[in-house]
Amino acid sequence: MRMDLRQPRKNCLAGLLLLGIAGASHAESMDDDSDMQGMQPAAPTQSRTPIPPVTDADRAAVYRGEMNHHMGAPLNSLLVIDQLEWQDANAGSALNWEAHGWIGGDIDRLWLRSEGERLNGMTEKAELQALWGHAIGPWWDVVGGVRQDFKPGSPQTWAALGIQGLALYDFETEATAYLSEGGQSALRLKGDYDILLTNRLILQPTAEVNLYGRNDPQRGDGSGLADSEIGLRLRYEIVREFAPYVGVTWNHLYGK
Repeated sequence: MRMDLRQPRKNCLAGLLLLGIAGASHAESMDDDSDMQGMQPAAPTQSRTPIPPVTDADRAAVYRGEMNHHMGAPLNSLLVIDQLEWQDANAGSALNWEAHGWIGGDIDRLWLRSEGERLNGMTEKAELQALWGHAIGPWWDVVGGVRQDFKPGSPQTWAALGIQGLALYDFETEATAYLSEGGQSALRLKGDYDILLTNRLILQPTAEVNLYGRNDPQRGDGSGLADSEIGLRLRYEIVREFAPYVGVTWNHLYGK
């Protein structure tokens, strides 16, 4: 390969020449500065950009900012229908629903939960929860409030206390303890996880277990581990707000 070494040499000479010119200019400027030392004007007594006086509009803007700081951020809200599905179950056709929503700010929110089941046109299970949630971290909330069961059996009211949030790898988790007006105690554990097959096609495994402190023959609940549900649903998000899905669930009753 043939290399021409003359071009870098020209560049080097040009660089030295420019440096010499710059040095000469710098020397001339120093001479000029020394000649003008005795001709400097006096320092100005007023700023070139004086601060304007405070007006009533400025005071009103500060007042509004303080009010917004004390009142907090505006209220936001969200409603999500996680499940609205028809099932071909062993005991007949069933219609299931599960939904939740909230209203509030970043730290404190009012949470609403509802779920239920209709089997062969009859409501077998229906409940509504109203919980006050307080954030204890970026991903976790402590919740407490009331739960009202409409079915099965006669209506029943519970006090509720629990925690909800995202565990490792974005695993959505709920753990809620309940105490009924009749002294019955219960614990519900729920979890689900989204597996993104594509940006729109998502596989979601779910699990739920319910535990009770004692037998309740009227409602068919046994002490200890009473029932469990494991599900697998495949949904396609046409848009973020609407996603049809298909899936399968396994339900099992335990105890007496």
